[in-house]
Amino acid sequence: MSGNIQKNRVSEILDSFKDKRIAVVGDMILDVYIWGDAKRISQEAPVPVVSVRRRTERLGGAANVLCNIAALGGTAVACGLTGDDADAGHIARLMNENAIESAALFADQSRPTTRKTRVIAASQQLVRIDNEETSDASRELRGKIIDGISAMISDNELDAVILEDYAKGLLDSDMAAEITEIAKKFNVPVALDPHPGHPLDISGISIMTPNRSEACGLARVFRSETANPDDRMLELEKVAGIIQDKWNPDHLLITLGADGMALFSRGAPKVVIPTMAMEVFDVSGAGDTVIAAFTMSIVSGASPLEAAKIANHAAGAVVAKIGTVSVTPDEILATIEE
Repeated sequence: MSGNIQKNRVSEILDSFKDKRIAVVGDMILDVYIWGDAKRISQEAPVPVVSVRRRTERLGGAANVLCNIAALGGTAVACGLTGDDADAGHIARLMNENAIESAALFADQSRPTTRKTRVIAASQQLVRIDNEETSDASRELRGKIIDGISAMISDNELDAVILEDYAKGLLDSDMAAEITEIAKKFNVPVALDPHPGHPLDISGISIMTPNRSEACGLARVFRSETANPDDRMLELEKVAGIIQDKWNPDHLLITLGADGMALFSRGAPKVVIPTMAMEVFDVSGAGDTVIAAFTMSIVSGASPLEAAKIANHAAGAVVAKIGTVSVTPDEILATIEE
C-alpha cells in the first residue's frame, strides 16, 4: 500500500501544470442534463413522470478530458470531430468558455455531434438518451487531424498527447499508431484511455488508464465477483500482465473503484493506492479526470507513484460531484492531509 504524499510536493507539481500543453484526440461529446422532480408514476406506462426544473450542458467524452486539463491549469488542445449542427455550436461555446484550443477540431457533415442526454431526479439518473453515429470517420478527416497533431509535435508545441477512445468512429488502430510513432520521434508521451469493445492495435505507448472492467475486457479475462481481496489481486495481476505484454505501456494505472488504484510501471513492483473518495455521488467522467491528472503530473516531473497519488486525489474529489465535471488544483490540495 502507498503512503501519503506531502502537500508541498503536490503543490509544486500542480504549479508546473500551467506550463503544459496537452492535445486530446478522441470523440467529442455534448453531455446534456435534464434536472427535475419525480413525484408520481405515469398513467401511460409504469415510469416516473419528471417535472423539469432546468437543463444544463457540459463537455463530455474526450472534451471532458480537455476540460480537466484546462481546470488543472494546463493548455488543452482539441483534436477530433463534431457534426455540423447546433450541438457542435454548443461544444464550441463551451470550449471557448473553458479556454480550450481547437487547433485540429473539424466538422463532419455526414454525422451528428454525439450527444448524451441524462434525466436526473433527486440526484438519481433515471435514463440516458444517446444521439450518435458510430460509423468510421473518413480518411480525409482523420488525415487532417493527424497533420494538425504532427505539425504541433514537430514544432515542439505539445508536452503530451492523450488518445481518448469512446468508440464513436474517430480513432482506429492505424490512426493511433501513426500519432504514436510521430510522438515517439520527438519524445512526446502518449497516453491511452482505451475502450474494451474497440481495442486499438498499437504498442509502446507511455500511459494506459483503464478501470478494472475495461482492463478485464481488454485482456479477455472474465471478471470474477469474488469478495476475497487476495483472489481479486491475483486476477488483477494476471490482467495487468496480459495488457503489458500486448500494449507495452511504460505505466499502466488501473482504477479499482472503492478499492482505489493499482499502478504497474515497467521494471517496478506494483503499488496499490487506497481510494481517496469520502462520498460518491457520480462516477461518470472520473476516468477522464484520472488520465488528465496522471498525464499532466508525469510531464510535470512527478514520479509515477506521485502522479498516481495525485490522480487518486483528483478522482476522489470529482466523484463527490454529480455529472461530468472537472477538478481544480485547489480542490486536489484540499483533499490532502500533511
